[in-house]
Amino acid sequence: MKHRSDPTSIRGSIAPVVTPFTADGGLDLDSLRGLVRRQLDAGSHGISIGGSTGEPSAQTVAERIAAIEAVAAVVDDAVPFLPGTGSAKLDETLEITAAARDAGADAALVITPYYARPTQEALYRWFATIAGEFPDLPIVLYNVPSRTAVDVAPETVARLFRDCDNVVGIKETTKDFEHFSRVLHLCGRDLMVWSGIELLGLPLLALGGAGFVSAVSNLAPTAVARMYEAWEAGDHETARDLHYALHPLVDLLFVETNPAPAKWVLHRQGLLASDHVRAPLLPLTADARPQVEALLGAATGSAHIDLLGGRP
Repeated sequence: MKHRSDPTSIRGSIAPVVTPFTADGGLDLDSLRGLVRRQLDAGSHGISIGGSTGEPSAQTVAERIAAIEAVAAVVDDAVPFLPGTGSAKLDETLEITAAARDAGADAALVITPYYARPTQEALYRWFATIAGEFPDLPIVLYNVPSRTAVDVAPETVARLFRDCDNVVGIKETTKDFEHFSRVLHLCGRDLMVWSGIELLGLPLLALGGAGFVSAVSNLAPTAVARMYEAWEAGDHETARDLHYALHPLVDLLFVETNPAPAKWVLHRQGLLASDHVRAPLLPLTADARPQVEALLGAATGSAHIDLLGGRP
């Protein structure tokens, strides 16, 4: 938790690791630990679990806490750790956030409460309550309206950033790129903003964003990390080359509902014991596999993409 006191150091490619399950649906912590070690070897700048890619709503509170504790032990302060701790219920959110704090997380990534469709005032009170319960833990808001049916307005983000000292940033998973700009305009660039939309990660850096939490880093972690590094080094041409080289893998992720395609690829690579996804999701269907394989072929034809990860 060495980054907890300086959340501005949480930058770059934060890899949102999938949650592995066994073939019969149990939590597979051994595979999870292996995936995290792969991300560290590949040069990812941070680790996250329990976001949308991690199927949190299909897990019990105990399972989510067990995964957080397992990942924290592997990360061991090598890079920042931002576990997703939010739920549709406040008591569960507080319990998981407390466990993340105790495990040594550097910040908690807290999703908007889904299904209920709260007002902006209700969202403000929700996040302010969580921030107030954990004054020494940086809180990162997680806005993903396509999954939660509610959008945190830029004005609400600004109000929370102003009123809560430990609300330090937001993961914006919206294709409305104007929203990114309005959040930064209202809050100032001291607010840390990460993109959760793969193809908006690089554009966000031009606005002053902190980086991205990109599901494609499950497949090509080194390329995603290098894209950030190239931009920061002023090598914008290389950053753009990597952005476009990743396009086929981004398309692959969403051939069917994320994370089923990514898990199928990771299983085929021998990085997961099983490609199991929990209900209501289904594993990648036979009909979708030719399209996934074609996109894999397109990606591996690029000199910029190494699907195995790992630094040269």
